[in-house]
Amino acid sequence: MLPAPQQAHAAASRPVFPFTAIVGQEELRLALLLCAVDPMIGGVLALGDRGTGKSTAVRALAQLLPEMPVILGDPYNSEPGPDTPPERIGRMRVPVVDLPLGASEDRVVGALDLERALTRGEKAFEPGLLARAHRGFLYIDEVNLLEDHLVDLLLDVAASGENLVEREGISLRHPARFVLVGSGNPEEGELRPQLLDRFGLAVEVRTPTDLAARIEVVKRRDAFERDPYAFLRRYRRAEERQRAALLRARAWLPRVVVPDQVLEDASRLCLALGTDGLRGELTLVRAARALAALEGQRRVGREQLRRMALPALRHRLRRNPLDDASSSSRVERAVAETLPL
Repeated sequence: MLPAPQQAHAAASRPVFPFTAIVGQEELRLALLLCAVDPMIGGVLALGDRGTGKSTAVRALAQLLPEMPVILGDPYNSEPGPDTPPERIGRMRVPVVDLPLGASEDRVVGALDLERALTRGEKAFEPGLLARAHRGFLYIDEVNLLEDHLVDLLLDVAASGENLVEREGISLRHPARFVLVGSGNPEEGELRPQLLDRFGLAVEVRTPTDLAARIEVVKRRDAFERDPYAFLRRYRRAEERQRAALLRARAWLPRVVVPDQVLEDASRLCLALGTDGLRGELTLVRAARALAALEGQRRVGREQLRRMALPALRHRLRRNPLDDASSSSRVERAVAETLPL
């Protein structure tokens, strides 16, 4: 098996549909961009129809990001430190790792390397999917169907940023910080509230109903599949502009000021909606700050809060048996009442 950096390099050599060529799905694309600006937002949950380009958007975003420095031969995508010899420093594409629904716990967290154990009598660790996803994206399709034991495992890792493995005489821990991206169809089952709350932003993805948009989606996908390299050349400049904007936003983010009035507005909105805990406020403020950075603004204002309220809060509402409105409608109503323009 190839080391993780070589696996990622091999995967990156295959053509990936450009991020800037995606038609529509503005809410999903913006949420992914904001998580790339500030991974502390906590990832994206995309709920909606199948075949609407959810996984395409995630892979396209990772391809858009600049390569990251790694320590050659390190299975955990570790970032080089000041004492790392130059000859040991390499670069790799930001990884996008799929977590299959039927994956075993050993495959996810890692396990004993049986080949080395049998042939050499050594107890060696074979890293799992969480190690490969470190500093990248962990993508789970049909996340609402994920088995409970894997949900519990992900909750622990998401809270600590580390993967702790204690089994078969092996005890070790390694960093496992990644942007968690999940997708699924809510009609096929609901997520456990604990996992739902771990996603920073939740977006709705729908099949386009506009005829022109549907035609354009088919045309672009067909052109990409017939000649991917010619299609990539068409969008090269747009991709470069988007990459430059993303890097500027990352650099600008620490300078963006969040006034006390914005913090008060965020808390007032969450109080009006009855969200549990403070994660709603934190995510809302972080997303609004990342949006301001992406737009080159010096200060977060009420407009950024209003725009990020839906994706930051729609999945955090308690069920209200007296209100049959959708969660999105409830957020929109609270925004209009609490944060008027």
